[in-house]
Amino acid sequence: MIHSKATNVIIHLAGWLLFMVFPLLFMNGLRDNTSIASILASGYYWQFILCYVCIFYLHTYYVFPQIFLKKKYLLYGLIVAIGFVAVYLLQPFDGLLSHNPAGNPPFRNKPPQERIESNTGRNTFPPPEFRPPPRYESPDSLNGRPNPPPQGRDKPGRRPPLVDITSQFIFIMIMAMSIATGTLQQWRLIQKRMVQAEADKANAELSFLKAQINPHFLFNTLNNIYALALTNNQNTATAIMKLSNIMRYVTEEVTEDFVPLQSEIACILDYIDLQKLRLSKNIQLDIQIEGVRENMHIGPLILMTFVENVFKYGVSKKEPATITIKLLAEENQIRFFARNHIFTLPDKAERTGIGLSNTRKRLAHLYPNTHELTITADEKTFTVELVLKS
Repeated sequence: MIHSKATNVIIHLAGWLLFMVFPLLFMNGLRDNTSIASILASGYYWQFILCYVCIFYLHTYYVFPQIFLKKKYLLYGLIVAIGFVAVYLLQPFDGLLSHNPAGNPPFRNKPPQERIESNTGRNTFPPPEFRPPPRYESPDSLNGRPNPPPQGRDKPGRRPPLVDITSQFIFIMIMAMSIATGTLQQWRLIQKRMVQAEADKANAELSFLKAQINPHFLFNTLNNIYALALTNNQNTATAIMKLSNIMRYVTEEVTEDFVPLQSEIACILDYIDLQKLRLSKNIQLDIQIEGVRENMHIGPLILMTFVENVFKYGVSKKEPATITIKLLAEENQIRFFARNHIFTLPDKAERTGIGLSNTRKRLAHLYPNTHELTITADEKTFTVELVLKS
């Protein structure tokens, strides 16, 4: 966020610096005796710059988002028209060009011969065939009387009104850049809202997953602990502590997108220990966990759905079975493997139910294009292979 704001500020500053350099180079090329310092000290120069700066930011941050995007098109058109007329009346570029900071006559008002001299630095006359015809001298002028002003011409000292086309063109360009900037900002805002909506959705699904896990094994675990308490079993206190650890982890510690892998594994091992309370002796557990280090992280409760299904469908009170759960943590990836016999056949809703569907969505959100999930099932076994890449 901070990096994005800094980039925007740098882009704006660079753009306005280029805009400020343009009239300096233009006027310095027209007037050899005008320095850049004198132009910068001119009020007409800053009037020209501030006029378009105000138009750009007023339109970008207020008129475009507050009026145009709210579909107040008539009011928007009226404001743009007022801005166009204001620039036409102010003529900022013409005022800058006509004012000479060095105190010489304005460049626009110089006669053609002086313009040639100012541009070339020498007295250059056109060839005779291109020279204008000689001025007619009336008898009155020969007698020392001044000639009357020619009919149809303006009085001396008055400049004919000019249309400052350059100012209008710059206004149109500034408006186009402002619209492009405003559109880009709205697109970024929409993208940000979409990302936030996805994050909120993932958090809601995680909260739902927590609510789903808790009732699923809580009732059976409490019954097992109750049975241990009736027989004064020495494992009663340990079972209560492990259940407490699981509930604390699920309800309090799982608040971020990623948690330490060690905490996730501790929760899974406590869950397995509680499930052992109801397992018969003919159920063999093959649990292997290797390579876990302190700096490793994982999405919370990602693996719990698969571990839960192993004990939900892979346990029988009569038939022998083996439950396999393996986790191998490597430098750049985490490999998880689970396999169990199927004794309790889930119905169609449970096979493609909320638990697995929720986990798939969370994997897509937390590990986009960096995870591989393979689930295979037949009539006897159910296998899950998951690879999480960092």
